[in-house]
Amino acid sequence: MITISKDFGHEIEIKKSRFICQLKRVSTEVEAREFIAAVKKEHYKANHNCSAFILGDNQEIQRTSDDGEPSGTAGVPMLEVLKKREVTNICAVVTRYFGGIKLGAGGLIRAYAGSVSQALDAVGLVKIVQQRELILTLDYKLFDSLSNFLPMAISEQNFAENVQVKVFLDDDKISAFERELTEKYNGRIAVEQGASRPVEVNVPK
Repeated sequence: MITISKDFGHEIEIKKSRFICQLKRVSTEVEAREFIAAVKKEHYKANHNCSAFILGDNQEIQRTSDDGEPSGTAGVPMLEVLKKREVTNICAVVTRYFGGIKLGAGGLIRAYAGSVSQALDAVGLVKIVQQRELILTLDYKLFDSLSNFLPMAISEQNFAENVQVKVFLDDDKISAFERELTEKYNGRIAVEQGASRPVEVNVPK
């Protein structure tokens, strides 16, 4: 799942009209609608507060609003940018303060889509992956070798009768890692799976 790294605001000016894009991470439709209402309250003097949001691991829920702009010139273009960037659990609201120069339908589409696109570029995206704790138990004599072999950082290590090493690995990489570990050390390192946790990984721009 890909979403924004943090809540964010970005402003552009096109032919004297101000377009203020605000992005927020949301997990429910209620949260999204509350955010839209809050922006409308903050910018109650604005001409338009257009919005689009996407929810769900597979972008199942999608909603848009042109908020008075010509149909199809604001909310849908904003949504298309979110879909193209494959982000989810995000709500975008673009506030427009009219500058006196009409942009036309094509100009509005480019302005609203561009406002969201620039905001996404500026804030940065993260991929949320599930990682699981792996608890490795081994003899002291294998510790240095294991430390050099591990593709990830050690989160915790305990030295008692044996050495216990704790690491975190993406869920979808665990099976392959356990096979490699068994083959390299002939089963001399015991592996126990622990709890799972979500981890945010930056998406390259």
